Order: sequence, then C-alpha cells, then structure tokens
Amino acid sequence: MAIASAARRAYPSGMSVNVAICQTEGRFADPDAGLELLAQETAAAASAGADLLVLPELFLTGYNLGPDRARALAMNCEGPRIERARAVAREAGIALCFGFPEQVGDEVANSAVLIDEVGAVRLIYRKAHLFGDVDRGMFGVTGDRFPVIAWRGLSLGIAICYDIEFPETARMMALAGADLVLVPTALMPPYYVVADALVPARAYENQIYLAYANHCGSEEGLDYIGHSSICGPDGAVLAKAGTAPTRLMAKIDLAHLAEVRRRDPLLADRRPSLYGPIAS
Repeated sequence: MAIASAARRAYPSGMSVNVAICQTEGRFADPDAGLELLAQETAAAASAGADLLVLPELFLTGYNLGPDRARALAMNCEGPRIERARAVAREAGIALCFGFPEQVGDEVANSAVLIDEVGAVRLIYRKAHLFGDVDRGMFGVTGDRFPVIAWRGLSLGIAICYDIEFPETARMMALAGADLVLVPTALMPPYYVVADALVPARAYENQIYLAYANHCGSEEGLDYIGHSSICGPDGAVLAKAGTAPTRLMAKIDLAHLAEVRRRDPLLADRRPSLYGPIAS
C-alpha cells in the first residue's frame, strides 16, 4: 500500500524546497572548530536561499579518528555540542543534516542528525552497514531501521555512506514513501563508481531525490574524492562537485517528482511475488 500511495501523492502546484550541500575538508578531531565551520556554512547556505543544508559523514569530528579518539569525542544527542548545532539551525532558519560520533551507553555509533529550521531534532539515524576495519574498529552500535519522517511537505530519510551502496537501503525508504534521501558520506578512492554512477542510479530506480555529501581533501592518511551531488527522481544530476571544497544547491520540485512517478510508475509496477525471499 505504501508504494501506491507514494506514487499517487498529489503535491500543491509550485511546491519546492532548496537543498544545499557543503563539500568540505572539515576540521579533523576538533568538534568545536567543526561547530564553527558548521555555523559559517549554515549562514552561507541560508544567504543563498537554502532550506536544508547537508554536510558529510562525521562532519563535526572528521572520519578517520580511530577507536580511542572516536570514543573520546563521542557526543550525547542532548549534550552541549548538538545543542549548539540546534541553535545554529534556529538562528539561520534552515534545517541541517550532518554526521557525528554518537555516544550510546559505553559504545559509539556513526550517526547523522536532522535538525529542522526551528532547531528541533527530528531524526537521529545510525549507520547500519559498517565499512571495513575503519568503521568496525570505531563503532560498536549500528542502526537497525530506515525511518522516514515528514518535513516541509515531503517525506525524508537518511543513509550514511556505505549504506547507500546496498540497494535495499534506498528501496526500504522509497517503499515507506520517501521523496528525498540525505546521504552524509566519507568516500575514498577507488570508489568513484559509487559517486558517479551508483548515486544517480539509486535516485532513478527509487524515484527519489538524493543528496550525497562527501568530504574532500585528506585526513590522517585517508584521501576523499569529493564528487558530491544532488540527483533527481529521473536520474538527472542536478548539481555535481569536483574534488575541491565547494557548495552545491538544487531545487527539490515536488510537482516534478509526482510527474515522474505518474509517467513511469516503477514502484507500483513491481511484482514482489516473483522475486522470492532475499537470501540471508
């Protein structure tokens, strides 16, 4: 039922939101400097007319921390640093999505938060698929669901980096009615195919908008490829970065989304009974 209702949903004429991405080198292992950069980028995005700013995976601290630093820098969702980020969103009047190491009991999760334009925490998402020894060494808690929430007249979900490389991740959110999926990322060589081919394919096959926000530069021996993008529900690449720090913005046009789904009802035309159970 969720598939058909998502495909048939009617949006008011002209309804849209502007989504921005900040592709940045960040501030490694210094969350207070990360918060300063967050405030600068949020102000710049707001001045450009953005309604939502998406920043990379573990933006507040950097990604390649190692287990000890990840644990030392882990933050409580109700602690002062997330509270400061909420104030940044509220003061600028735009929503924010960024990654941070979340303290969960005695463990750490690779998490992303969505804070709305009035400073309310709307969603905390924990990375479900850990990538290699880097992730597994730092994070003892993983996500176990792919929630979708309502925001500004659309349905929105979050994935983190490696998550989007599994087709089930975006499909689960699309089946739940997602219109826009935000993907804070820390993508390294040689995985250019993910940023350049897989991301627009995920948008197309699920008929969603997808905002993919990567790091650039290097950090503690890891290089990042950049190539952040915003893709449309027809697979069109609406904005694309190179390898340097930059800002992107594109319009999420809900009338266009509805027209794409009406014209090519891919989700409604699925025949799940033919596909059989997914192998464990």
